[in-house]
Amino acid sequence: MKILGIVTLVSPNGEYGGPLRVAVNQLVALRERGHEVVLGGAHRGFTGSPPADLEGVPAKLFPARTLIPGSGFAGLAAPGLWRAIRLHAQEFDVVHVHTARDLVTLPAARIAQSLGVRTVLQTHGMIDESTNPLAGPLDVALTRPALRAAAHVAYLTPAERASLDVVSQGTARLTELTNGVPTEDQPDRPPIPGRVLYLARLASRKRPGLFVEAAAQLVPEFPESEFVLVGPDEGEGPAVEAAIAASDHDGRIRWTGPVSPSDTAEQMQQASIFVLPSVNEPYPMSVLEAMSAGLPVIVTSTCGLASFISAHDAGIVVDETRESLVSAIRRLLADPVAAAEMGRRGHEAVVAERSMAAVAERLEQLYR
Repeated sequence: MKILGIVTLVSPNGEYGGPLRVAVNQLVALRERGHEVVLGGAHRGFTGSPPADLEGVPAKLFPARTLIPGSGFAGLAAPGLWRAIRLHAQEFDVVHVHTARDLVTLPAARIAQSLGVRTVLQTHGMIDESTNPLAGPLDVALTRPALRAAAHVAYLTPAERASLDVVSQGTARLTELTNGVPTEDQPDRPPIPGRVLYLARLASRKRPGLFVEAAAQLVPEFPESEFVLVGPDEGEGPAVEAAIAASDHDGRIRWTGPVSPSDTAEQMQQASIFVLPSVNEPYPMSVLEAMSAGLPVIVTSTCGLASFISAHDAGIVVDETRESLVSAIRRLLADPVAAAEMGRRGHEAVVAERSMAAVAERLEQLYR
């Protein structure tokens, strides 16, 4: 089959996060199974031309335009992408759109659908019941028609399914589709003992400030520990820098800024514990990648992977308080052998239940 994947944004610092990671993982796995694949989307932030491929997947990327200032990704558009889809969509057997309420992916889906091309939409928890005043008109004009016309609308969790049923007014053909990550043998890596990693955007929902607060409390207890934040700023950067400075431990608590998606594996390999204190995180790819790398993980109970982690004893699920987070990190720092065992179990769980081979086989079924 010829498969076109569409994402909202590609940038050198990986600011669009999980949906892009999922799209690339899927297309790599499908290419390995003999399909012809292309990734399309908007781009910004590159010096010179954007990349022509991502991990071997051919990429057709077009300049991102901001149509609605101050609205983040939702206000982005890509007129060049729309034109390309009008010209070339019918060359593909299926267009898989990693859809959000934005002016990149929704118009892309509607153009492909208007040309009679089979579309699969995957929303990554990004389309739910919204009180934003712009959501209602957008849903009438684009979101609901795109959901209704898709061959399948893929969801991750029961909560996401319920939201999509509401937004689509019961018209979407909803199908469960899990995310997966490439799985290899657990790396025989010498992690830096006591390195606690936060790898995510510095956004309020992900609570990087709470990570810094916990770090400031634990550094005196564990003199060899270090706490590292890696990721682009999405509003919380100044507060994080101020909190690190105020902690008097800025040599042991660091924000290193963003890294390209291709460099995240190295960050994981150097860590001994992975922490994501987000609330209401639907299905964080960074947590799956950490488990695949053999790291014990700490997440909150509202994380979509909490039950998977608990079922395999692959980390610790905490409530939303600082005390609970501190207690969990303390427990893993104090017992590195038990922490490593959790990491091993997490790696085995990902290999058994979240491999890309299984995801690619499921995608083939949906596409046909």
